[in-house]
Amino acid sequence: MTTTFPVVQFTIAGQRSEGLGRPYTCVYDGTCKVCTRLAGVLRKWDRNDWIEVVSSQSPGVMARFPWIPARAYAEALQLIGPNGRTWQGAAAIEELLHVLPKGKLIAWLFKIPFVRPLADRFYRWFARNRYKLGCGQHCQSRPLDLEFLDN
Repeated sequence: MTTTFPVVQFTIAGQRSEGLGRPYTCVYDGTCKVCTRLAGVLRKWDRNDWIEVVSSQSPGVMARFPWIPARAYAEALQLIGPNGRTWQGAAAIEELLHVLPKGKLIAWLFKIPFVRPLADRFYRWFARNRYKLGCGQHCQSRPLDLEFLDN
């Protein structure tokens, strides 16, 4: 069951967020180099300007979406849609594919039996290993107390 919450609009340091007016906000881990590169690709693919792409470390993100626990931003990609509907991880990627102009060319894959569970497993693996994949040994920004549960 998905719960939705009304979106609250905040003004931070006297300025409104650039994402206001866009139907979707995608929040990614800005300390992860792979995630940051993928966020750049998402911005490029979003030709209709429907998605605000913002780092979870940006000021005011947690205040804008108070129903998302702080820990969730470190664990998975968050996608907030119209009326506050929220997707995370592989489900967020699936929804992004439906939103992006050419994403529908790939989105149909999620209708194949067993693709969703495989996508979820792959996403959890990626989330656990993303700092190793993009940063190498020098990246120590991962919160050490994160537990990624494979259900």
